[in-house]
Amino acid sequence: MSSNKDIALEIHDLTVAYDKKPILWGVDLSLPKGVLCGVIGPNGAGKSTLLKSIMGLLKQQGGYVKILDQEIDKVRKLVSYVPQRESVDWNFPASVYDVVMMGRYGQLRLLQRPKKSDKEIVLQAIEDVGMSPFINRQISELSGGQQQRVFMARALAQQAQIYFMDEPFAGVDAATEQMIMKVLQSLRSQGKTVIVVHHDLQSASHFFDWAILLNQRLITYGPIHDVFTTEHLQATYGGRLTLLSDIINTVKNQDFPIRSDH
Repeated sequence: MSSNKDIALEIHDLTVAYDKKPILWGVDLSLPKGVLCGVIGPNGAGKSTLLKSIMGLLKQQGGYVKILDQEIDKVRKLVSYVPQRESVDWNFPASVYDVVMMGRYGQLRLLQRPKKSDKEIVLQAIEDVGMSPFINRQISELSGGQQQRVFMARALAQQAQIYFMDEPFAGVDAATEQMIMKVLQSLRSQGKTVIVVHHDLQSASHFFDWAILLNQRLITYGPIHDVFTTEHLQATYGGRLTLLSDIINTVKNQDFPIRSDH
């Protein structure tokens, strides 16, 4: 049994409702530190709701959430949240540099100006996502993939311990998808915990080492080769899953770094 200091996220009996209609109910799970975890499920399964309730953006009807064994309000400086790109007003007058610098605000005291070290962190984050040529460009002038890269840079600039990302791969080009995956793997290699809402079941087995399967209630969670079974995926997707056997074979044939094949 892991001790609490090894647990990044603990959720107990979490229930969330909109207009008295339950969207999530009775979710119980705990994730260890240092995993790259996908939150997987059909449309309307409550994946984004799960992230918003973890972040304290939605009221919980029951249960509790702990991040790094604390309430969210006590560890916000250690947590990064990347919402869906569609939920943001991209017409806000700000440059790429301005938006990424927002990632440092949680580390600054009230009215404190960014230090040289903050600026260096921001410039490095922008370079890491390949957006240095656009550093002074207004965010409204960027493509969707470029906007998503700016979001990722802002998250990197936060230098958090745990990252929650809501569909970062949605609607981006192949080059941006590869860049995002590289960033996520880099964060994991630094010992960070990364939890990502993801809609593409086939690529999930390549992207993540852990998964949470969700359909309004928790189906299962754990290392992805334990979670991605015919039984679990059918319970998650019901009759809507046509690629089931292909996905199962992909998982079985993939050389997972956390699985020992002897």
